[in-house]
Amino acid sequence: MKRNIFAVFFFHVMTLFFCQQKISGTIMSENDMIVTSVLVVNMTNDKNVYSNSSGEFSIEASEKDEIRFVKKGYERVSRKVYNVDVPMNVVLIRIPEEIEEVEIVSVTGDLSKDSKRLTKIDKKDQLQKNIGLPKPKTGEKPREVPAEIKRVLFAAALGNLDVQGVYDLISGKARRQKRWYKYEDVQKDITWIRKRIADEDFVKDGVPAEKISEFLEFSFIVKPDVRKYVRAKNVSGVMFSLDEVIPVYVERLKENMKSKE
Repeated sequence: MKRNIFAVFFFHVMTLFFCQQKISGTIMSENDMIVTSVLVVNMTNDKNVYSNSSGEFSIEASEKDEIRFVKKGYERVSRKVYNVDVPMNVVLIRIPEEIEEVEIVSVTGDLSKDSKRLTKIDKKDQLQKNIGLPKPKTGEKPREVPAEIKRVLFAAALGNLDVQGVYDLISGKARRQKRWYKYEDVQKDITWIRKRIADEDFVKDGVPAEKISEFLEFSFIVKPDVRKYVRAKNVSGVMFSLDEVIPVYVERLKENMKSKE
C-alpha cells in the first residue's frame, strides 16, 4: 500500500515539474527592431502571454508544443519547442500595406470642364471597385512568358505565325527561361522558410547549418506539400511536413558519409 501511495505521489510531483517548464525568448522584426506586445500562445496547453517592452517573453511549455506569435500588422509565426532550455528567438515579418494610388489631375481653370473630368475619374474608380479589377503592382517586372509548342502551332494553324515563338523554341531560349523561372521559384520558397524558421531548429535535428538550403530543396522533391504550405503562408504546415523529411535526409547524409570512407 505504501509503495502505491509513494508511486502516485512521485508521479504527481513529476507531472507538476514538467508542467512548470517554461520556454523563453526574444521577438524581433526583420529589421532587428524589438517587437513589443506580441501575443504568444501555446497551442498545446492554451497558455498565453505578451512580450514585454524588451521584446522578451516566457511561457509554460514542454517539448513538441506549438508556440504561436500573433501581432496586428505582422505575419503570424508558429514554432515548435525542441528544447525548453534553449531560447526561442523569433523574427516577425511585417505585412506590406497597400497605399492607394493618387492620380494627379491638372486643372484648366474652367469650372464646368474640371468638375466633369473629376466626376469621370471618380466613376472609373468606382467601376473598378465594383467589378473587382486588381490594381497593377508597381516595382515588379512581369515575367516574359516562355514560348510553348502547342501555342505556336495553334497560332500557325490559324494563319498567325509567331516568328519570335518559333525562334525561342528552336534556339532553346524557351527551355532556358522555364529552367531559370523554376530555379527562381525554388530559391524564393527557400528564403521564405529560412526567414521564419531558425537555423538552430534544423541543426538540432541533425541537418548541418551549411546544408539547410540543400535540405529544403530536397524536401520540395520528396514532400511536395511543403511548397503548398509555403504558397499558403502556413508556417505550421511547413514545419510539420519538414519534420517528416528530416529523418530521411539525415539518414541519406549518413549513408553518403559511409560510402566516402
